[in-house]
Amino acid sequence: MADVTRRLHLRHLRGAPTSWVSHTLKGRVKRSGTGLSFWYRPLTAVLSEVPVDDRELPLLFHARTEDFADVTVQATVTYRFSDPAAAAGRLDFSIDPYRGKWRGQPLDQVATLLAGLAQQPALDLLARVPLAEALTTGIAGIRQSVADALATDPRLTETGVSVVSARVVAIRPEPDLERALQTPTREQVQQDADKATYARRAHAVQQERQIAENELQSKIELARRQQELVEQHGANTRREAELDAETQLVAAKAEAGRKEVASIAAAERAKRIAASEAEGTRVRDEARAAGARIVGLAEAEAEAARLAAYQDLPPAVLQALALKELAGHLPSVNELTITPDVLTKLVGRLGQ
Repeated sequence: MADVTRRLHLRHLRGAPTSWVSHTLKGRVKRSGTGLSFWYRPLTAVLSEVPVDDRELPLLFHARTEDFADVTVQATVTYRFSDPAAAAGRLDFSIDPYRGKWRGQPLDQVATLLAGLAQQPALDLLARVPLAEALTTGIAGIRQSVADALATDPRLTETGVSVVSARVVAIRPEPDLERALQTPTREQVQQDADKATYARRAHAVQQERQIAENELQSKIELARRQQELVEQHGANTRREAELDAETQLVAAKAEAGRKEVASIAAAERAKRIAASEAEGTRVRDEARAAGARIVGLAEAEAEAARLAAYQDLPPAVLQALALKELAGHLPSVNELTITPDVLTKLVGRLGQ
């Protein structure tokens, strides 16, 4: 929309680069073009503004196919005002000189015209084709027929409207009919999914069987290796026992040899010791005998000397010595009481 500002009793209009503005004064066009900016008097000026940019018009209409099925067509038409002067002359694009807004709804009129022109070829085409064909290959035909109809329509040319493009977005049947049409496809897709599921399960079973076979082969190989290990362990144990037995036999023989040598040496040593002890015993016996003879001879000589000494002594002295000798062999006597009669007898014996 144009930007209108007020300066006292005048107005200033500033247009946009995408808007064509026409200023008419007293039935004559004073100025026209895009991107204009000018002063005017609102009481005498007649202003028109036509957009010259591309505009999108969405369309949604119902149609019936050859087999009497209702469908909904969704399309989009892109158009522009290639001759804004012609458009301003055919449609009411006048704007309020005080506020800069359109007095009517010119774009709605253009939209109604385009919708009517676009629907008619689409309805004609859909009425000649069945629903399945319309849903599968009808979009391209409808788009082409709509584009051709809009490009050759004289009313659009006279109005200054040029159609840039026409697009058909979708053709949709009623929801129930659409679900019914989708059922075979869904069933086929479901069957394909089931086949894929069965194939996946079969493949999984095959893989599980292969894994089980591999595990069994692994267990068999492990058992075989374990058996070889046990056999090798038994052979090693048997060989170790044989080597231990041989070692013990050699050690026993060596020990027996050592014991035999030790026993022989011990016997020799015992013989030597016995001989030495016998010789020592004999020497000791001889020495003891010689000593005994010498002692006996000495004692005999001493006894003979003592007897020779006692031979010349008087009897009283001998008796005194005998009593002395006897007293030496008697136990100790602490007190001795001699009565007079005993002493008399003893003295009498001594006197005799």
